[in-house]
Amino acid sequence: MTFHITIDGRPVPVVPGQTIGAALHAAGVRSWRSTRFGGRPRGLFCGIGVCFDCLISVNGRAPERACLVEAAPGDEVTTS
Repeated sequence: MTFHITIDGRPVPVVPGQTIGAALHAAGVRSWRSTRFGGRPRGLFCGIGVCFDCLISVNGRAPERACLVEAAPGDEVTTS
């Protein structure tokens, strides 16, 4: 059974056990932040927690890698 999380105010469906990065990718979101210099788009790159391209903030916590954070019902995610 799916549930929803909120990403920048937008509801996104999630399958239990799915990471926030996987949920974003499944919803068609390929980038959600940009580089400091040049403003190049960033999102999932490695998908295994090695790089830091997929940073997000969940429920007001410090930035975390979306590919490592398992989504939970009611999560409020902010990007950038």
